[in-house]
Amino acid sequence: MKEPAIVVGVRFEPAGRTFDFDAAGLTLESGELVVTEDRAGVEIGTVAVASRRRPVRGYIGRVLRRANAVDTERRHAHDGRIRDALAFARERARERSLPIKVFRAELPSGADRAMFYFSAEDRVDFRELVRDLAAHLQTRIEMRQVGVRDEAKMVGGIGSCGLTLCCTTFLPRFAPVSIKMAKDQGLALNPTKVSGQCGRLKCCLVYEQAAYVEAARKLPKLGKRVETPEGTGRVDHLDTLGGKARISFPDKPPMVFNAADLRWGATEQPRPDEPSGEVSE
Repeated sequence: MKEPAIVVGVRFEPAGRTFDFDAAGLTLESGELVVTEDRAGVEIGTVAVASRRRPVRGYIGRVLRRANAVDTERRHAHDGRIRDALAFARERARERSLPIKVFRAELPSGADRAMFYFSAEDRVDFRELVRDLAAHLQTRIEMRQVGVRDEAKMVGGIGSCGLTLCCTTFLPRFAPVSIKMAKDQGLALNPTKVSGQCGRLKCCLVYEQAAYVEAARKLPKLGKRVETPEGTGRVDHLDTLGGKARISFPDKPPMVFNAADLRWGATEQPRPDEPSGEVSE
């Protein structure tokens, strides 16, 4: 690890990743436009994380200067070219009846290629589309197919929580998510409730899974026969985080008890210092 340096986080797309750059001694605030230079060339980006001193790992580019009026005009013109290229790609894909969704175009400044990202259910022969794009843009064309989660990450959006998607803002990679997590957390298994913008299970199911697994160790399982201060009954509902269980009885209405008031199979009740053996997926 290198010595701490004044580093700023810069984003080149509204919903893109944030990259670290050497601030070159500048005090930069979020929202400012800056001109950067790295191995990919010179680009204009927006400060997403204000400059501050912190350790650096590996190579990072540097900020050349704050963007001036000429730089800003150049940025707007470049964004216009990207919009035109994306619109042309979508139009040609429709005309050729290609079952693909072209959702992003990249035209790096100074590069000899343009990259288009698309999603599709199956493999698609897009060679004719590449020829159309190459003739229109007069450059080398790369087409990259990505999955629905990567599409959501690159396009961005607002989640059901009302915040910008986690994958767009801070998640460096996708963690495995399973339907078991939703069950463990007592969520209704309704696709519209547990699925994100990408149509897959929400990434945020992972965040609290370890807490639910740990809390579940202190409770009996659903349907388990247990001893309570009011007699013997069966578990018909669990409040995992609250540490409570509702017990149904054959001869009286159900009652709610704290976990400490319940007794069930001795071999199934973990001691406080005993690991659960469960692993979060």
